[in-house]
Amino acid sequence: MDFSSKLLENAVHEMSQLPGIGKRTALRLVLHLLKQPNGQTMRLASALEDLRNSVKFCSRCHNISDVEVCEICSNPKRDDQVVCVVEDIRDVMAIENTGQYNGLYHVLGGKISPMEGVGPQELTISSLVKKAKEGDIKELIFALSSTMEGDTTNFYIYKQLEGLDIKTSTIARGISIGDELEYADEVTLGRSILNRIPFENSLKTN
Repeated sequence: MDFSSKLLENAVHEMSQLPGIGKRTALRLVLHLLKQPNGQTMRLASALEDLRNSVKFCSRCHNISDVEVCEICSNPKRDDQVVCVVEDIRDVMAIENTGQYNGLYHVLGGKISPMEGVGPQELTISSLVKKAKEGDIKELIFALSSTMEGDTTNFYIYKQLEGLDIKTSTIARGISIGDELEYADEVTLGRSILNRIPFENSLKTN
């Protein structure tokens, strides 16, 4: 792709680094931004800069937050004895949108995937196990996507919790095998949370 401007080429290159954005789509987006009022483009740039420089991760659940402890963890109306284990912020948003869950979360930051060089040490599993050993958690709900990596991560955490008096459950398989949680519709996801099953039962069916 030939560019008449080095500035345009650089902007397209950076935009194309985003997931799912190819060179042609990046060019269309950059040209669109050039047509907008200068203030609108600057607000976008400022919002991205503020996000990158000021965003925090909740010290308790590792969710993205503006403050040290996120709004969910600091809400006294939430059940702090039930913790839903998810891969990332998108899964928290998906489950919150169902309106069917009132516990807390623990965001792992990914799934165990040896093929991609992601081991337990790259995730927040150790802090989850620490919280579990402190005795405040009564139930852990595994809500990772039903993929091989998700199941492997669930099982690894489950083994780390052996000997602890904690109920472990997994969302019901209203979510199709191989599906990513964030793409499930709210009704199906909500029912999967409400109809969760003991994690041991999921091992017997796999």
